[in-house]
Amino acid sequence: MKILAIETSCDETAAAVVEDGRRALSSVVSSQANLHASFGGVVPEVASRAHLQLVAPVVDAALSSAGTAPDELDAVAATIGPGLVGSLLVGASAAKAYAWSWGLPFVGVNHMEGHLHAAFLEDPTLALPTVVLLVSGGHTMLICMQEAASGGVEYRLLGQTLDDAAGEAFDKVARFLGLGYPGGPAIERAATGGRPDAIAFPRGLAGQGFDFSFSGLKTSVVRYMRANPLVPIADVAASFQEAVVDVLVAKARRAAGEVSAKAVCIGGGVAANTALRERVEKVCRQDGRAAFIPSRSMCTDNAAMIGATAWFRLRTDGPTPLDTPVDPNLRLPLV
Repeated sequence: MKILAIETSCDETAAAVVEDGRRALSSVVSSQANLHASFGGVVPEVASRAHLQLVAPVVDAALSSAGTAPDELDAVAATIGPGLVGSLLVGASAAKAYAWSWGLPFVGVNHMEGHLHAAFLEDPTLALPTVVLLVSGGHTMLICMQEAASGGVEYRLLGQTLDDAAGEAFDKVARFLGLGYPGGPAIERAATGGRPDAIAFPRGLAGQGFDFSFSGLKTSVVRYMRANPLVPIADVAASFQEAVVDVLVAKARRAAGEVSAKAVCIGGGVAANTALRERVEKVCRQDGRAAFIPSRSMCTDNAAMIGATAWFRLRTDGPTPLDTPVDPNLRLPLV
């Protein structure tokens, strides 16, 4: 089964052709990062207008790269939420138009579920139960992926952020420090050569369940810089990054032990952070547990993960009606 998938939930225009939910025949991503850099963050109207210009060329490139013609496809999928409503409308409308004109079923996909299924594109044998640390600009969640009674996969929420997502905290701190956008890579670059133990920034909700809080950490960075304006930026960035990684890894590790997970997997844009990737590998090695660290291209938004999820959803739920609306606040289906 070959599925054309489109992803436009935020500022990446992406398309991919995925075979049997486990093999990406192509994955094309057109990033708008440079377009939004001067604003210090994503401007929704700018993003949706860029998607309008890019979606057709990106789809054409994905089909060409996969060597797949429309009459060889079995379905067309798109992200229908969560995300920016204008951006979602562009991708979903395009996918529905392609599906209708080619006489194919349409599959609407939850963006967050896509990040969970990205793991299977690079390791189809990933053992369950697995604890997934999903960290991005909009979400920070601990999910237990486990086998459902029906033989499929189901998700159990273990914890989530109570305020800022980890990626959001990276963006806000980077903006305050004048490091640019996107904040995650900017902080990581600035932290090079800095001392992660230079400043004792707080670890929000440390040792308190599996929920997260990063707003206090962000405020602490602002207050520290105002009181110590001459402190090296490298030390501030490294210490901030260390505080975020400490909390993420500690909670993921405890969650994996509680549910007897066979592996820990990370996903989302923040999963591209080198310090986080190395720390997860280290603690999993110490605990005798597998660590799944996806390639950086599978961490950021892409359409291959949407195609993988669409294959699963088409088998379990069937096609999505063409009149199904996008939902910027769409929730992950949980048990």
